[in-house]
Amino acid sequence: MAYEAGALDATLAAAAGDDAALFAELRAAFVDSLSRQIDLLRRARCDGNWQVAAMRLKGLAVSFHAEPLVVLADEALECAPGEPGVVRRMQAFLDELSAA
Repeated sequence: MAYEAGALDATLAAAAGDDAALFAELRAAFVDSLSRQIDLLRRARCDGNWQVAAMRLKGLAVSFHAEPLVVLADEALECAPGEPGVVRRMQAFLDELSAA
């Protein structure tokens, strides 16, 4: 799933206004939070931890209007805990976001 800057960057721009430094700081905070949540999902070994991590990812995605990430979080909520495919796709999303 490819990273699409549109809605996420628009949300960050609305919060930062004309302050480029604040925009960069908000974007970095989003990337950091996303990275931590993906790590928690990757390390989840039980249904409860998997569900909590997936819900946190979904909450983060919804808050910032990152629709592709919402789709991935929903997929994680529907699949078996530890599903490596969804974790790889989330990591790919993060990698593309970080490189953009």
